[in-house]
Parts: sequence; structure tokens; C-alpha cells
Amino acid sequence: MNGVCKSFSTPHGGNHDVLSDIDFSVRAGEFTAVVGPTGCGKSTTLSLIAGTDRPDSGEVRIGGRPVDGIGKDVGFVFQRDAVFPWKTVIANVAAGPRFRGASRGQAHAAAAEWIRRVGLAGFERYHPHQLSGGMRKRVALAQTMITEPRVLLMDEPFSGLDVQTRRIMSDELLSLWDLTRPSVVFVTHDLEEAISLADKVVVLTAGPATVKEEFQIDLPRPRDPREIRHTPAFVKLHERIWQALRDEVEVAYSRGAGARPEPVTAGTLAPESVV
Repeated sequence: MNGVCKSFSTPHGGNHDVLSDIDFSVRAGEFTAVVGPTGCGKSTTLSLIAGTDRPDSGEVRIGGRPVDGIGKDVGFVFQRDAVFPWKTVIANVAAGPRFRGASRGQAHAAAAEWIRRVGLAGFERYHPHQLSGGMRKRVALAQTMITEPRVLLMDEPFSGLDVQTRRIMSDELLSLWDLTRPSVVFVTHDLEEAISLADKVVVLTAGPATVKEEFQIDLPRPRDPREIRHTPAFVKLHERIWQALRDEVEVAYSRGAGARPEPVTAGTLAPESVV
């Protein structure tokens, strides 16, 4: 993203600036997490990369080519899973290959393998309403990963899950990512999640957002997200990134509430304060 700016019209006929001169890049196979205060434009950033929206100025490029629409090399995992409620698990996972012209047999064979990879073997004929929230997230991951996207966009994909399931899903995400190594842009409100998963964390300012700072996450891989959080290196990274993020969270909060929040200690994030 080079010099990207984006604004939207307000109900009163004005403009609301969301992004201002955004610059950052993601290398091939790199896992980048994006964090920032509420309403700063993280989801808008993903929409511009996906090609579902266009910047007012600046440029978004993938593989050296400008993004001018939805590309087949990009996969998107949303906050709410985008599974088809009337389709079975195997039909949901096979949908992408089918849309791209694969035969039913080819698509279902590939889908069965991805269903096994996400730990849902035996649930192929179930419908989404028969699955738990974590299982539905696994279906959504398989549904996206089966197309082997070069770029994987994830917008708080594990929101709404309990803490234990969320951490299990983080483990599974890293395992799946390691199979094909797409470039990942992962939006999260959980700073611990960002550090435990990513190669790089990008901190956005309070809106209109720009990149405040980038942090390289030099923790070894392969990585266990549950265990890595207890290491001294992780704690130091968390403190550094939180120092950069905290001021932006306070700015965003004061704009919405008209007052500054109570001080928050490093290493503690109020869940409602950052998305």
C-alpha cells in the first residue's frame, strides 16, 4: 500500500477520512498482523487489498500489479463465517473449486483432504447449524485455504470464540498457513494474538489512520502460540508494542467518550478498547 487515502460520505453530506497516506508492505509468505484503536480503518484496509473497494488516492499492489477488482489470488476470512447454511460441510469447502470450474469429483476430493486437515473428518455431511462456533471457523478456514490464495486476509476471524477455542484455532491457523505459506494480513484486537502469530505487527494510529510503527517479531518458528506467550522475549515485545498502541487507544477513546480513560498497565488490554 503506497500513499493510500480513503474517505466516506457522512449522513450530513460531509466526508469522513478513514485512511491517510497509508504505507506498508507484506513480503511473500510473511504473516503480518495489523492492530489499532476502534474505528481506525483496519477493516477498510483489508477491503482495499481485497479489491472490494478502491482508494481515493494512492495505490494498492499485489505481486507488482495494481489491485483493480477482486482477484482470484486473494482469500478472505471474515469476522462472521461466510459458510452457506443450506450446504453440507463438504459442499461448503468444495464451493470455491466448483466456482472455478472443477468437476464435482475433483472438488469433493480436494475438500475431503482440507476437511481432514482442519480436524473435521467425519463431519462432511453435517450442516453449519449442527456445528459449534469453533467447528464453523474450521469450515471457513478450509473453505478459504482450499483455493491456495497467494494473499490471505483475515478480519478478526476468531472473535466471538471462547479463550480456549481461540487459542486452539491460533495453533491450527499456523499449521495451515505453513502448508502453502500465503502472505497474510491479519486484523485483530488482541495484541497477544498478534504477537504470537505474526512475523510483523503494524500499529495504526487513531483515525484517520496512518502507520505509526512496524515491529518485527523475531520469535522462532515453528511456534506454539500458547507457550510462546510466557517467554521473556514475548513479554518485552508486548511491552514495546503496547507503548506505541496505548496512546492511540486513549485518543480514540477520548473522541468517543469525551474524556480520557483510566491508565491501563502495559500487558493489559481492555477488550472493549481495541478492535
